[in-house]
Amino acid sequence: MSVFLAIDFETASYGADSACAIGLVRVEQGQISAEEVFLIRPPTPEFSFTHIHGLCWEDVAEAPDFGRLWPTIAPYFDGVDFLAAHNSGFDRKVLARCCTRYGLGMPAPEFTCTVQLARKMWDVRPTKLPNVAHFLGLELKHHDALSDSRACANIVIAAERDGWSFETGYDNVGERYVATDQI
Repeated sequence: MSVFLAIDFETASYGADSACAIGLVRVEQGQISAEEVFLIRPPTPEFSFTHIHGLCWEDVAEAPDFGRLWPTIAPYFDGVDFLAAHNSGFDRKVLARCCTRYGLGMPAPEFTCTVQLARKMWDVRPTKLPNVAHFLGLELKHHDALSDSRACANIVIAAERDGWSFETGYDNVGERYVATDQI
């Protein structure tokens, strides 16, 4: 079993650097070892997605921006084998753009996409997070950053229990498969 960090960003607007919340769930040896959610003040007060996640400028106006939050969240990334996210291209892009905006180095671990993992391991279709959570019997408050990252972590835990391994890239029938999304 691996050590990984499941992450989920909520964004305020279409800008990839407009993160307004991040959920972090660290997993060690198949068990959740730490989890936290943080509000983030995006670069501008423009909010286009309040109807999706319920957050607005007033909720985050006093929160730290990503650059000020980074020293608090960076330890979650230490020593992980990989990062996991549902539709990882989105979260990878948000992380990269936030790091770039604030002059931070992008964390080195690869991303594992739980959309791809669910399709390969269990042939779940459609593979939106609520669909996969329902298939696995997971609780989910969709578009809540902590709930989404916890569901993502539990998808990887279930895949590992069913034979998938990040280290070897093999699933339960011995087929080579690595569900990564690299920069």
